Amino acid sequence: MKVEKTAGKKSGSPFEGSKVWLDGKFVDYKDANVSVNSHSLHYGLGAFEGIRCYETKKKGSVVFRLDKHIDRLYNSCHILQIPVPYEKKEIKDAIVETVKINKFKECYIRPIVFIGDGGGLGIFLKNYDTRVAISAWYWGAYLGEEALKNGIRAKVSSYARFHVNTFMGMSKATGQYINSILAKKEAVNAGCDEAIMLDTSGFVCEASGENIFVYSDGYIKTPPLSSVLPGITRNSIIEVMEKEMGLRIKEERVTRDELYIADEVFLTGTAAEVTPVREIDDRKIGIGKAGKIALELQKIFFDIVKGGNKKYEKWLTYVR
Repeated sequence: MKVEKTAGKKSGSPFEGSKVWLDGKFVDYKDANVSVNSHSLHYGLGAFEGIRCYETKKKGSVVFRLDKHIDRLYNSCHILQIPVPYEKKEIKDAIVETVKINKFKECYIRPIVFIGDGGGLGIFLKNYDTRVAISAWYWGAYLGEEALKNGIRAKVSSYARFHVNTFMGMSKATGQYINSILAKKEAVNAGCDEAIMLDTSGFVCEASGENIFVYSDGYIKTPPLSSVLPGITRNSIIEVMEKEMGLRIKEERVTRDELYIADEVFLTGTAAEVTPVREIDDRKIGIGKAGKIALELQKIFFDIVKGGNKKYEKWLTYVR
């Protein structure tokens, strides 16, 4: 992805100089302020999405799987009982306009639904002061370009993913990412690139911000949705592997030691896209670098998001 500078940008910040859609109108980034007594700031109740916009070869920019992302955002809010004061179409239109007004060709888009200070600061609020913001910025390969080519080093975290009834795992809730932050920091401090999380039963769950896939003996395994966030890229990659590569996919539990002896392990996510894992807990995975399945998936995936495969046009929302 090529860096696209935002109009009016003044410094090295990825945000400064941009326009943010906040509560129904565009404001300068510096004016997109939130109260220090925002309920979400204190308690972490909110929902968000991460969405990619790509530049296609011939038809300008596209937002990848916009409908699916907005459906998940509204599902998250429904699970968390946060009323959203806008219709889905309004949010979709605002996302497209956010890309256009900031003159991005490629970018990462972050819509977030959160609670303001209108209802007070108690744990229980009778009425939520719901606010919605959409920002966008350039964000290249999440774990680095080298990670896409050669794979990353990962570490199984000492922090477990929440039990299914501790947090509502089907929601992309803001507060639960504290768990991911601690796991990621632990992994990086240990000299690794990413953390792999186990669930409270000891089975592989996901990475700190990505879904995980394991390739062994000719088929793919990935943890079932009962224990992981329903990733949009995960959903897309499963369809691609089945239809384009003829691979068998099994959604079932994965043990930690299965990772060590796998032919390949790779991660998927909006930010991480398709990232191979070359080492876990000081053990080489497969050939010790990006494997052929992950590299072929990358090739097919990037062709799709760049508008090169007409079969997947339905996944692309054009920014015109």
